[in-house]
Amino acid sequence: MKLSGLALLVAFFSKLLTISNGISNSQFLQQISSQSKYLTKEEQWFNQTLDHFSPYDHRTFGQRYYEFLDYFRIPDGPIFLKICGESACSGIPNDYLSVLAKKFGAAVVTLEHRYYGKSSPFKSLTTGNLKYLSSKQALFDLAAFRSFYQESLNVKLSRSNIENPWFVFGTSYSGALSAWFRLKFPHLTCGSLASSAVVQAVYSFSEFDKQVGESAGPECKAALQEITQLIESRLASNRKDLKALFGADELRNDGDFLYFVADAAVTAFQYGSPDKLCIPLLEAKKSGEDLVNAYATYVKEYYVKTFGVSVKTYDQENLKSTAVNGDTSDRLWWFQVCTEVAYFQVAPMNDSIRSSKVDTRYHLDLCRNVFGGGIYPEVDATNLYYGGTKIAGSKIIFTNGSQDPWRHASKQTSSPEMPSYIISCHNCGHGTDMRGCPQSPLVPEGDAKNCSSPDAVRKVREKIVEYIDLWLSQCQVSGRSSM
Repeated sequence: MKLSGLALLVAFFSKLLTISNGISNSQFLQQISSQSKYLTKEEQWFNQTLDHFSPYDHRTFGQRYYEFLDYFRIPDGPIFLKICGESACSGIPNDYLSVLAKKFGAAVVTLEHRYYGKSSPFKSLTTGNLKYLSSKQALFDLAAFRSFYQESLNVKLSRSNIENPWFVFGTSYSGALSAWFRLKFPHLTCGSLASSAVVQAVYSFSEFDKQVGESAGPECKAALQEITQLIESRLASNRKDLKALFGADELRNDGDFLYFVADAAVTAFQYGSPDKLCIPLLEAKKSGEDLVNAYATYVKEYYVKTFGVSVKTYDQENLKSTAVNGDTSDRLWWFQVCTEVAYFQVAPMNDSIRSSKVDTRYHLDLCRNVFGGGIYPEVDATNLYYGGTKIAGSKIIFTNGSQDPWRHASKQTSSPEMPSYIISCHNCGHGTDMRGCPQSPLVPEGDAKNCSSPDAVRKVREKIVEYIDLWLSQCQVSGRSSM
């Protein structure tokens, strides 16, 4: 306990020293305000093994991680490992995990996924250099980091052979990694939260588009279908002006353009902002306005400008770039899609919202065009290795939002060892339990007050707390990180 008091004093005087070194109180408060969406953005580095499956390749690379210790109950508090997914990891987000960390006295650490952000093993992202980018390698990264961090914490606390209880968290692809980590390394974690976890690799994911239609409701769905028909017609007659209307002149491939306009609609339901899409479309329909113009306004003003999506994300020529910079996530994720999980979002046979031209052939052609011949998603092998929705794990909580089209690649059936919950409300999408509403942009501490049914979120969060409390206590009784 003396060490805990010393740590607090050091932190306090460090802040005072910062202010005395030229930063005024008002500037200091502004800095705090600007970082309110992150618990920390202070980078740290770990020397990671490049190939965990080779007995003779001993190459390593620098992997970025973050730690947040403000709530840590020294020395025996739990450690919450938040998994970063398929993008650059700029820090530890201040989502609902911060509330849980405060409640349980937990340290929070997060590891950037290999290849993404600043954790690139190579200076060029050629297809050959991407051979070590996989979920299997990423899971071993997490295991190696967990051992490293526990050992380094023991050194700081002047002790040895002590294990803090660990709990793992993730959302979306990182939610799948969270579930898979518990499955493959049950001795390294007390349990996992798999939020909107896409554990089922899917070759032709037509259920995705069907859910978009259900989430939209009959009127908005009909408007979106009419827009798709009009876009296909105008694409055939005047593609140049049509693409310019959407600010997508650079998308020379018509399939890329159709995928772009389909994805723009998906985002509204996936991330808890359905009204931003449906209300203006239905108003335009009612007043007899041009629906394509109304939709183009939504795409440019919300999807591109507010949500922050770049049109070049959909350009296959851009995806071919092998340069390592701050904008490589698209190529990297497509490589994982094209080799492991597919999730090909294709038009259903009937009653589709997206264009039927966004089909399996489009996706396979993209994989071959961007990465070369021989690249193909080994979906069956992925599901065989992890179990898909039949995952045979334990102490994993699965959560999904009712409006999220990704939930059909998640585990939605519940069992005593792996409870599963669907949070039902009008704007409950991807990762609602951790992110609140809307799911993007992030609201501090995953605030749920703007969810159409805050009580639905609260009830699932209560269950999450109950299971974390139970599984952590079982770890502590056993004296290990798992049972």
